[in-house]
Amino acid sequence: MATYLLFGKYSQDALSKISAKRTQGAAALIKKNGGELKTGYALLGDVDVVLVADLPDTPTAMKVSIALTKQLGIAFRTAPAVSVDAFDKLMA
Repeated sequence: MATYLLFGKYSQDALSKISAKRTQGAAALIKKNGGELKTGYALLGDVDVVLVADLPDTPTAMKVSIALTKQLGIAFRTAPAVSVDAFDKLMA
């Protein structure tokens, strides 16, 4: 499993549909694709929401990112993430 950050920007329509049920649906979609939603944060600024998810691989992350956009109306930018400890070991 690899960790991915999904940076989301709400559409006007998505803003009116914010709910715990929709968040649960996003977590279920990630799980259905072999992943786990670790956490999520609402933000201020250019990014409205960030999700932290463990997913099997990059193709799955791409699939989940597009599926979440279709399901939620939130445009996601998805990036792989490596912990600072793991990054330090890679660079050593």
